[in-house]
Amino acid sequence: MQTLMNWTRRYQLASLLLLAVLLAVVLPLTLDVFRLNLVGKYLTYAFVAVGLVMIWGYGGVLSLGQGVFFGLGGYAMAMFLKLEASDPIATKIQSTPGIPDFMDWNQITALPALWVPFKSLTFALFAVVAVPSLLAWIISFAMFKRRVGGVYFAIITQAVALILTVLIIGQQGYTGGVNGMTDLKTLHGWDTRTDSAKVILYYVCVALLLGAIVLCRWIQTSKFGTLLLAMRDKEDRVRFSGYDVANFKVFAFCLAAALSGIGGALFSLQVGFMSPSFVGIVPSIEMVIYAAVGGRMSLVGAVYGTLLVNTGKTFFSESFPDLWLFLMAALFIGVTMAFPMGLAGLWADQIKPWWQSRREALKAAAQARTPRLGEPLARPVAGPVAKPEAVESLHGGHRDARTA
Repeated sequence: MQTLMNWTRRYQLASLLLLAVLLAVVLPLTLDVFRLNLVGKYLTYAFVAVGLVMIWGYGGVLSLGQGVFFGLGGYAMAMFLKLEASDPIATKIQSTPGIPDFMDWNQITALPALWVPFKSLTFALFAVVAVPSLLAWIISFAMFKRRVGGVYFAIITQAVALILTVLIIGQQGYTGGVNGMTDLKTLHGWDTRTDSAKVILYYVCVALLLGAIVLCRWIQTSKFGTLLLAMRDKEDRVRFSGYDVANFKVFAFCLAAALSGIGGALFSLQVGFMSPSFVGIVPSIEMVIYAAVGGRMSLVGAVYGTLLVNTGKTFFSESFPDLWLFLMAALFIGVTMAFPMGLAGLWADQIKPWWQSRREALKAAAQARTPRLGEPLARPVAGPVAKPEAVESLHGGHRDARTA
């Protein structure tokens, strides 16, 4: 039993189980399909926040361009879905049937060679992980091998996000331009727009997110996770110990990019479109906010931070359409100023110690009321015991004949 408790504490299974119950049981039972699909969209952003915990919280490397990898994964899935929606029968009114509509609008008469492999779902799923990871490897290998880090790396990732956004918008005939890829309806003939399909995709998203958290937590508890923390605090000492610091950072950055790509693919499936508005600098900074609000050292906290920020955005935009941006800024500034370590820090520094002290006080009070084994029970005393002389005086000085 003690081994199970230690294993649970090490991998933080209690908090993960609570999150699983909330996502898989509570929310589906309390929300309608529209709101549940909205939460599913929020959870796709949580993949990016979980990746940021690994690269930023544990690795100490802040990336302001994670939207790039989210968008690449989303576009990889959207390309397959768009090709499926552009069969010759559905596009028979076009000048060139069988190609996506935005290509026909831009006078492209044949499917580009880049698009041909995405007719296969297997290749598309492979590209969802491989393309973001490959770009992340190129960027991180070029930077970390030259010991570029800190604010310089953050600025470079922002520049990559801006470049990719301009490239997607400029190549309108191949990417859909500023409008992106829309009208994504089916997955191998399965209509993803129905209510039942939305519920199934939500559960798929929850399962993959929990699996990603378990994987990242396993990495954190391994030697690699220890080295990441050591590199974050004393990078030169780790380097002088004989470890290649650059390779560890490259791996962590590629892992975060792969998780972001999976989130982007799930976004395309659940929402039904993908556009460059999810690739640029602004969405990338918002994704950093998710991790900061939830706690950049907590995987589960990053999910809660993502849900809180996006729920606040939806609520404020619906209730206060003229003020919602200011309210969102106030929410972020207030949380980060009051709780520098995010919601996870609030739990670890305030709520958990209070709860533990409360439990210890109740336990001590219960032990004080319960007698120990072998200890005589205390008998209540009604009052002072009268002396024999006083009793005799009450009876006029005569004792009972049986006691005489």
